[in-house]
Parts: sequence; structure tokens; C-alpha cells
Amino acid sequence: MHVPVMLFETIEYLAIRPGGSYVDATLGNGGHAELIARQAGATGRLLGIDRDPTALARAAERLRGLPGDIVLTRGNHHDLGRLMDAHGFAEADGVLIDCGVSSEQLDTPSRGFSFQQDGPLDMRMDPDSGATAAELLARLDVAEMTRLFRTLGEEPQAGRIARAIARAREAEPITTTGRLAEVVTRASGGRPDRRRHPATRVFQALRMAVNGEMEALEAALEAAMARLRPDGRLAVIVFESLTGRLVKRCMTEHVGRQAAQPQGGVRWEGRRPAMAWVARGAAKPGARELADNPRARSAQLRAVRRLTPAEEPRLTTPEQ
Repeated sequence: MHVPVMLFETIEYLAIRPGGSYVDATLGNGGHAELIARQAGATGRLLGIDRDPTALARAAERLRGLPGDIVLTRGNHHDLGRLMDAHGFAEADGVLIDCGVSSEQLDTPSRGFSFQQDGPLDMRMDPDSGATAAELLARLDVAEMTRLFRTLGEEPQAGRIARAIARAREAEPITTTGRLAEVVTRASGGRPDRRRHPATRVFQALRMAVNGEMEALEAALEAAMARLRPDGRLAVIVFESLTGRLVKRCMTEHVGRQAAQPQGGVRWEGRRPAMAWVARGAAKPGARELADNPRARSAQLRAVRRLTPAEEPRLTTPEQ
């Protein structure tokens, strides 16, 4: 069973209230959603969204019989606003986005997310849609692979690895996780160890590209903040530094700042809707959680809340 990461910290940041409306934009197996539904109670509402039909089925079983109006739908959080509209959630008191890959996805070789067990090089969150990682890898040239591994994987040996993949696929298509991991390991001159497998960054880059994760996350962040009620909260869990920087940047733009003006006084600079930090900096898992779930070690949680009309900055720059 997938263990929800930073469960209690997330629920605390969301400040669940009875009768509220909440959206879990990356439902997974429903671990966070279960506690949200319990705390929102019989008059609460919950919309759960996920691309993975297997995860949706597990979540439905987990959430069966809980109080409140619970709606689960298959979809991409890239389309958060449209999905909320379609299911009668014009606004929300809280939105959760968890950017992690579930344990079931990682531990199922046929899904192709992990190099720990050999399987088809797939990596699709939605197994019924889009190109697989193998198909993507087969059509990219060396320059495109280098750019992909460097930008989404932050791989320092991106060029060398890309050239090695191009040579290897001339002899035989790379269609399994084991073969890709072998090629990358040999090219990087490394060997698997307990700290970081040499293929980690390449697998991250391919997964992000296959699923359009950066584009989907940015769209979901903007839609979530636009749909929050006054004092509503957005909580986001990330596992990679790349997504962490994106979340921090988007939130910071909406939190804004008071900037001194040459003519005197101050002026608020930021994007609408105006937000405030729930807590300064990113929260991280505690020692007890890490002992129970080592996969949580890279998790970070950030949260903002939408300002109420009384808190809204009066002096603003034109909307960006």
C-alpha cells in the first residue's frame, strides 16, 4: 500500500473545516483524500482527480462509505479548472497537488517507472494515452536527448549519455528499463549504489517529458490559486528540485512584496489573486516518517492561502 507522504503536515496546512469543498488534484490511492473527507464531514465535498485508472479504483475502494459528497474522476491536473467546472466545484476551500510517483507505480515492473526491476520502458501515468518513454527515446536525436536530460533531469553528463544511447539503439532498440539503465550506467562511468543510481536523472527526465509534468504542474498551480475562496489554501508536495523551484516561483509571484517607491511610500508588486505563505520555507518529513518510509526523504511541502478582501493589497501593479 502506498504511504501518503507528509499526511498530517499537509492536512494541517490545508486547515480542513467541516462543510468545506476540497480538491485532491493528484488523488493516487486516496491516502490524503481519506483524511480530508473525514475532517470535512457529512456536509463537506471532495473532488479527486487522477490519470491512472488503477489508482482511481484503489482510491474508490478506500473512500467508499466515508461521509460527504465525494466525486472521483479520471483526468490530468493540467485541466484542473475545466474538471472543477464539470463537477460543480466553481471554488474550493483547499487544493492539494502531490507530484510524487506512487509506490505501486514504482514497484510494478510493467509500468516502466523504475530501474530496480526490468520491465517495458513505458512511464505513462495514464497507460492508455500518449507515447511511451521507449517511443520518445527512439525518435529524439542526440541534441534533443541532451537538452532533455539536462533541463528535466539536471544531468551533468547529458551529452555523453545521449551519444551512448544513440549508439546503443543502432544495434538494438532500447525498449526496457533494464537496458536503458545499463546503457546510462556504462556511459556515465558509474555503478549503482545506495545513494543514487547513475540512471536516476535520466529516468526522471524521461518520466517528466512523457507525462508533460512541468507544463501540467504550472497550469494546475495557476488554476488552483484562481479557484480558491478567500482564505482558501493550496498545498503542494514535490520530490525533485526542478518541480520545487517551479512551485516556489509560482507561489512567490502571487505572494508578491511591498516595494519602496522613488517618490515615497510602498507599492505591492505581485500577481492576482494575492496570496500569503501558510509557513515560511518548505516543510520536510520528520525523522519518524523517514524511518517508516525512506522514499519520502526528498519530499518538500509548500502552502499558500488566498487573502481575504480585507487583506487585499490596495496598491497594485497592472496584472501580469
